[in-house]
Amino acid sequence: MTIERIIESRHDIVTCPASATVREAAGLLAERRIGAMPVMDGDSIAGIFSERDVLYRLREFGAELLDKPVREVMTAPAVTVDPTTSAMTALAMMTKRRIRHLPVVEGGRMVGFVSIGDIVKYRIDKVEGEAAALRDYIQMA
Repeated sequence: MTIERIIESRHDIVTCPASATVREAAGLLAERRIGAMPVMDGDSIAGIFSERDVLYRLREFGAELLDKPVREVMTAPAVTVDPTTSAMTALAMMTKRRIRHLPVVEGGRMVGFVSIGDIVKYRIDKVEGEAAALRDYIQMA
């Protein structure tokens, strides 16, 4: 089971430019009801902006945070995986580094974005499918 299987049906990746303000980026997170998004500097991934970045920096900067550029508060550099990475390897990376999102990069270009929830859901669906197949096999025997 690879990351490619998890992202194969997705095409819409919400991103923001590194020059966006925290206010704009946080508004996009809220509008799209997502917890994080890749921050882009042209075609390159500059980092990840998440709800955690807002919370951690709010204490430091107060309300001034909202007018700062995302590049000053994002998590960087972004930890990435390629489409051939196994889901379990990605899950282990996320657990070890205490991160919840990974950009998927192929040939220097971002082709997907996965969350820890995406990987866990895919794994649960796969295990449930295998369990159902075993039950059917046993019932037919």
